[in-house]
Amino acid sequence: MRLARTIAAVVLVAAAGGCSNMSATEQRVTTGGLGGAAAGAALGAIGGNAALGAAAGAGAGVIGGYLWDQHKKSEEAAYAQGYSAGRAR
Repeated sequence: MRLARTIAAVVLVAAAGGCSNMSATEQRVTTGGLGGAAAGAALGAIGGNAALGAAAGAGAGVIGGYLWDQHKKSEEAAYAQGYSAGRAR
C-alpha cells in the first residue's frame, strides 16, 4: 500500500509539473502514460506486483494516448474541412 501511495504522489507531481511547452500530441501521450501507470500500479498492488502493473499500465496508456491524439486530429481536420466548405458557399 505504501508503494501505491508513493507512485500516486509521483504521478500527481509529474502531472502538475507543467505541460505548457508540449505539443498536443505530447500532452495526450504523457497524460495517457501517467494515468495508465497509476491505474496499473493500483491493479498491480492488488495482484502483488505494483511495479509490473505500473509498467504495463504506462505502456497501455501511452498507446491509448497516442490513438486518442490521432482521433482528435482527425476530428479537427474534418471540422476545418467542413468549415471551409461552408464558408465557400
